[in-house]
Amino acid sequence: MIHKTNACRLLNQKKLAYTLHEYPVDEKHLDAVHVASETGQNPAKIYKTLVTIGDKTGYAVAAIPANKSLNLKAFAKISGNKKVEMIHVNDLEKITGYIRGGCSPIGMKKAFPTFIDQAAKQFDTIFISA
Repeated sequence: MIHKTNACRLLNQKKLAYTLHEYPVDEKHLDAVHVASETGQNPAKIYKTLVTIGDKTGYAVAAIPANKSLNLKAFAKISGNKKVEMIHVNDLEKITGYIRGGCSPIGMKKAFPTFIDQAAKQFDTIFISA
């Protein structure tokens, strides 16, 4: 049985098409590259959600390919900040409503500015945590 998340409910409400994909969760390996391995997908199509806090705009969300790292300096510029840093993992649920390994840029407690890596344009579909 698939449980609907906030992301699913929001997509349903907006009448946006999506497909849920389940895989066995390994609490020791919650990273997106592991998800790509578990699902047999190209890591470039699996997007991870990273939450930052900027010195000017506050929280901002980055969705980037599993096999990439977030360049904080470049992300600061794109998001309208001089400096950004990753939020502490212990603050993730309080800020977003999601837990580590299951954080989606869709359906967070509040709407934060969200930036999706332009590499997503090369695919018809991408995979992102729901």
